Amino acid sequence: MSTAEETAGGEMLPWAEVTPDAARRLLVAAVEAFAERGYHATTTRDIAGRAGMSPAALYIHFKTKEELLHRISRIGHEMALDVLQTAARGEGSATERLADAVNSFVRWHAGRRTTARVVQYELDSLGPAARAEIIALRRQVDAEVRGIIEDGVASGEFDVPNVRGTTLAVLSLCVDVARWFNVDGSRTPDEVGALYADLVLRMVGASK
Repeated sequence: MSTAEETAGGEMLPWAEVTPDAARRLLVAAVEAFAERGYHATTTRDIAGRAGMSPAALYIHFKTKEELLHRISRIGHEMALDVLQTAARGEGSATERLADAVNSFVRWHAGRRTTARVVQYELDSLGPAARAEIIALRRQVDAEVRGIIEDGVASGEFDVPNVRGTTLAVLSLCVDVARWFNVDGSRTPDEVGALYADLVLRMVGASK
């Protein structure tokens, strides 16, 4: 297993850039613990134990539990943003780009559901400075989707009276996949991505 394939809950996790190996193990353990117990109910001892390390060893790599959450949140949001930027800046019509963006964004949240739950639902556990940084990334995510919808309205492909409200609805729909998706369920991430892409195109009144 390569470092890019370390898992939590049986899924791929994006920690290849984090060094040394002990820091990656702590991030994987923190994702598992935060997703299972919630940030506030998780202790640094819980995280260290899951990583097979002593509590003191954790502080070599991360000063606080919040620093762990901040690192997870930043990496997760940056990866999700990259997924949307790739789709938004691709070739094709606004309809094609929006379908690709939604499909990719949903597959990311389903395929990395444990990480995504922590990334998307623990924002309020961060302190003011860290929270402001993550909110800035969320605004970039919003801007990518809003930009595609605005392009579709301008080209006549979409019928959207309220672009900002529709953007919020689209993102909320996609993000919620991390909350309910079950790897043992009846649909794969690819199938859910395709389903949601179709639903969103109907939402914006895309001409086909």
